[in-house]
Amino acid sequence: MMKTRKYLMALSNCQTLEELWEGHCAQMAEYGFDRLIYGFTRYRTVTSLGDPEDFVILTNHSKEYTDVFLGDGQYFYAPMVRWALEHEGAGSWRMLRDMLDTGTMTADELKMFEFNQRMGVTAGYTVSFKSISQRSKGAIALTAKVGLTQTDVEEIWAEHGRDLHLMNNIAHLKILTLPYTAPNRSLTKRQREALEWVGDGKTTQDIALLMGLTAATVEKHLRLARESLSVETTAQAVLKAALQNQMFVMDI
Repeated sequence: MMKTRKYLMALSNCQTLEELWEGHCAQMAEYGFDRLIYGFTRYRTVTSLGDPEDFVILTNHSKEYTDVFLGDGQYFYAPMVRWALEHEGAGSWRMLRDMLDTGTMTADELKMFEFNQRMGVTAGYTVSFKSISQRSKGAIALTAKVGLTQTDVEEIWAEHGRDLHLMNNIAHLKILTLPYTAPNRSLTKRQREALEWVGDGKTTQDIALLMGLTAATVEKHLRLARESLSVETTAQAVLKAALQNQMFVMDI
């Protein structure tokens, strides 16, 4: 098991999400949590978490599990997801058993609970991160290895909870600094460069001169960037690309 200080140093030096996620999964597994789901949105409203295609989702759960939990949108009925949206800090999954025992689960929540039971997602902790704005929210679900009970997990958390909470908080903050591209939404080098010049306040004519292109070609790159990011205006494209850390980066 990599000691906390050494792990945090390695975490802070990660250059890609892939590198970070692989290392974080390995580190959490050392503590008994071998399946993780991290989720983050910057597009939350009163009634929605935003377009699922804009979520930052990282997981090492099986496809069989994620096809239902994420693909079919069943996360919406997961009690710990609801808890994470309403709280900050670390939440024990023992509250699920309390809800079951008191009959306070809805029918949809009970269906999700039973699915988790069948998939071996039975014990763990959820860490809900401090929001940086009213529209953003991030959390990570730490699922304990098959065979560990919630009582076992409580013992692990009693001994290592502060370190686990710290490591997940730092991983979350690091993720926010790294480029993340939703499937089929990556920008080409030219699209990114054109958006960067727009962000610097340049006109289409300015950008054409700076990039050595015609104004029509610049407009094409900006149009394709808007399509890739699923937005209507170039200003929205600049904002979304910046939020996803796709602009002004050394390498993607």
